[in-house]
Amino acid sequence: MASITFKNNPVTLLGSEVKVGEKAPNFTVLANDLSEVTLENTKGKVRLISVVPSIDTGVCDQQTRRFNEEAANVPNTEILTVSVDLPFAQKRWCAAAGIENVQTLSDHRDLSFGEAFGVAIKELRLLARAVFVIDSNDVVTYAEYVSEATNHPNYEAAIEAAKAAK
Repeated sequence: MASITFKNNPVTLLGSEVKVGEKAPNFTVLANDLSEVTLENTKGKVRLISVVPSIDTGVCDQQTRRFNEEAANVPNTEILTVSVDLPFAQKRWCAAAGIENVQTLSDHRDLSFGEAFGVAIKELRLLARAVFVIDSNDVVTYAEYVSEATNHPNYEAAIEAAKAAK
């Protein structure tokens, strides 16, 4: 498992770490309209999944805005941001921030995504910061578990991986 800290304190991640070359695990999260979204719903597309602890905190805000801005540079890629924030809060934040190129999804109900991808923080019931790229055949082509949850991911590497995925 990835070794993660949150504000320099070690945390326990639930679930299994996903690795490049593996088939992406399925999950069920909620869209802002409370409809269920699964991996199957986005089948046949390249997906860049940005995982953040809470959408309305500094680094999470910047991460979501950055991928929203980069969306034009990664055509044929669906960019998803997953957090445990309530769908209502995500919708309100996106409207206030002018986010239109990223779909925010909530894992608050049962941590389905967090446990499937090994990013659920047991002690905080938040998700660890991570980025995944899944190709159109549901294979993980990029996985970054950010070692300190308050740090930024490697945006350039994730974007390049999304461009390279088919």
